[in-house]
Amino acid sequence: MSISNQPSNTARRLRARQLGIEIGKLKPGQKNAITDVPGVLVGHTTLIEGEGQLDVGVGPVRTGVTLVVPHENIYHEPLFAGTHVLNGCGEMTGTHWISESGLLSSVIGITNTFSVGVVHNALIELDHNPVLPVVAETWDGWLNDIRGMHVRKEHVAVAYAEASDGPVAEGCVGGGTGMICHGFKGGIGSASRVLADEDGSWVVAALVQANHGDRSQLRVDGVPVGRNIPPEQVPLPYSMSGASLIGGSSIIVIIATNAPLLPHQCRRLAQRATIGVGRAGGLGENSSGDIFIAFSTANQGVFSKIEPGKTIRVEMLPDASIDYLFEAVADSTEEAILNALCAATTMSGVNERIVHALPLDRLVEVMRIYKKL
Repeated sequence: MSISNQPSNTARRLRARQLGIEIGKLKPGQKNAITDVPGVLVGHTTLIEGEGQLDVGVGPVRTGVTLVVPHENIYHEPLFAGTHVLNGCGEMTGTHWISESGLLSSVIGITNTFSVGVVHNALIELDHNPVLPVVAETWDGWLNDIRGMHVRKEHVAVAYAEASDGPVAEGCVGGGTGMICHGFKGGIGSASRVLADEDGSWVVAALVQANHGDRSQLRVDGVPVGRNIPPEQVPLPYSMSGASLIGGSSIIVIIATNAPLLPHQCRRLAQRATIGVGRAGGLGENSSGDIFIAFSTANQGVFSKIEPGKTIRVEMLPDASIDYLFEAVADSTEEAILNALCAATTMSGVNERIVHALPLDRLVEVMRIYKKL
């Protein structure tokens, strides 16, 4: 089995901004990724093996795991966080405690639907700490032998050990290896925004595992790209019966910021990821698990200084000052989805099914018609 921390092949792909597509007016961070938020790390393990007919437990394997590490001591120094659900046909563990306490005390894992348990257990074993790990999923069974349960604890450990604050690998990598987005190959994507100095210079960033959406609904900066790349140009994924794969199957969005926010404000940021998903054409379909989490890296360490009966001091932005954060969440989520599509490459998998990548030349051509890039 091929185990990698890089995308699944070397075909040259470009991110949205390299194609001249800029979402919104706010500026991106240096890496235009969730790792622009100081202290945040991302690690992937990508699992690819076999071709041809499905042999459960053997392959083909097109899956993996992605970890977002809020900071290196998250198990002992929790952060304020909040969650939001657009449509609940999916799973993100640990959210009840986040809603109850307003605190995130775990690395965040993203994988396939049937590997949530093993990733959950692996995160507990990594620190030997009785936390409630946060693990989210989307379904990759169209391309991957999902019932083979190929993600193992050692794969989680590799992703954790190799997590870094560098550029984030996107597309067919980690948990996004076998995912489909708007009828094209999907996967992992990320983007960031930095507020102007007069607005606090705060960094807001998103990482998505994009496995959702109908082709006809795909929009890029308002342009109906999906309708302009019909199945006659790029085939849709098809089932064995010939019926098209409709609606994808879920998107996970992780929002990070260094702005000092309280839990209710983090929840409000998580809600605004819905706007980015909607702009790109996601509808929160009935069979889609669209689950979002936001955390703030500010106030780190305040809970390690607790003394019985003593108060602690935390910082927060007033609610009246977070509109630009909402804008940053919407823009970075939308661009992260687009980056996932731009980075992903055509992939074959179970029973020789093929999911085609978004053709970048055609994307630019359509955008030029509407936007005069």
